[in-house]
Amino acid sequence: MKRLLRLLAGFFVGLITGFVATLALISERGRGLLPSTRRFLAQAHQRHLSPLERLHGYAYAAFPYHYIGWAINGIRGPLGRPLLWLINLLPFVSGEDTGTIADTYHGKVVPLEEATRLVTINQEVSLQVPEQVIPFQRARDLIIQDPHHIVALDCPCRLSHKNPCLPLDVCIIVGEPFASFILEHHPHRARRITPEEAVRTLREEDARGHVHHAFFKEAMLDRFYAICNCCQCCCGAMAAHRNDTPMLIPSGYLAQVEMGACVGCGQCAAYCQFGALALEDGHIMVDEARCMGCGICLDKCQQEAMSLRLEPAKGEPLEIQKLMADAAQLTWPFSVRMG
Repeated sequence: MKRLLRLLAGFFVGLITGFVATLALISERGRGLLPSTRRFLAQAHQRHLSPLERLHGYAYAAFPYHYIGWAINGIRGPLGRPLLWLINLLPFVSGEDTGTIADTYHGKVVPLEEATRLVTINQEVSLQVPEQVIPFQRARDLIIQDPHHIVALDCPCRLSHKNPCLPLDVCIIVGEPFASFILEHHPHRARRITPEEAVRTLREEDARGHVHHAFFKEAMLDRFYAICNCCQCCCGAMAAHRNDTPMLIPSGYLAQVEMGACVGCGQCAAYCQFGALALEDGHIMVDEARCMGCGICLDKCQQEAMSLRLEPAKGEPLEIQKLMADAAQLTWPFSVRMG
């Protein structure tokens, strides 16, 4: 019965999505298919994404403010509830491993240093991330084409709120075909930036206490496409994670406190986006179940009492240089092209 409902849901939602997406494709600013759309759809075809997945990817990238706004605030109007019921039956929403959208749409927490490496890699990358790093079957390829093509996009999550955190342009789109697609479809909300500007954005957001997430999505060619800098008050993924949809993956690290150095000021706890730090008996205590190993607390401690340690129970870190070295070692002595 559930399978039949999924098929019906897929048919009706696919019909609606196809109709809307087809209109958008035909009338992309009155010029037919934009070059970035052609490139995106061509790569989706090469990666054997289904027609519904291709339309899903197009709808997500072309209309992120509606897509994410609806996810955060719900679909209003008389058709809102039945549409939401149908959408929740679709495979990329209901999932297979966790039974949630997290199976096909997830963000890996990355400390600042590793986030900066993702935007300064300066060479093309093509590899599949091990399940110990991204514990899902879908959307765990780390492919960066034209790594110097980087775009800053106004955050759809922040713009879904009446009084969002500022600044807005903190979503960093990395590589092709995503950077050109976003820039071409959202010229008033996106701008091209250099790797150096991307690093500056990451450092500024880190100073504000915002967490860096490397996002992977099935509809975005089943791979990494962006680094988002997230706050718990605006971020849809963080809200979903709090409500038992495991969209966020721990960094592989765990915060720890040097009790002899801690003076109990509570500054680190004030910045913790996951509520993992609390002041008890004059010292900071770490809730290991809540800690995601983002490292935001480290620079907030003037006593340098906070540090990160590897924690196997939290998975393995997303370390791009190590992953590339491991991939090269596995394929040696055969010829391999990283890109």
